[in-house]
Amino acid sequence: MSNLKIDVTRMSEEELVALNRQIVERLRFLQQTRAHAKMLEFRVGDRVSFQPEGRPELFGILVRYNKKTVTVVTDGREQWNVAPALLRRAVDVASSAAQPEKAKIVSLPKS
Repeated sequence: MSNLKIDVTRMSEEELVALNRQIVERLRFLQQTRAHAKMLEFRVGDRVSFQPEGRPELFGILVRYNKKTVTVVTDGREQWNVAPALLRRAVDVASSAAQPEKAKIVSLPKS
């Protein structure tokens, strides 16, 4: 990484605001790029798990990619928009085998 130094003491308020906008845009782009790369580790129809704060781990099927999240329909038929970084491939093979009907893909209406 280069040791870039910007002398902000000589910049006007307008220049500082413009620089700030560029920095924020770049940080958002980098965050979206990481989320997109993580998202591509999964496919629609994959069985996944995630753990919402204060709740037990949930299992479900990834049904849609969104801009920043993916949509998962859980075994309990709840729909969740989940950050890709929070997803794991589901490993509850015994649960899936005991209840095969819960592993079906559910069609959602287009919004």
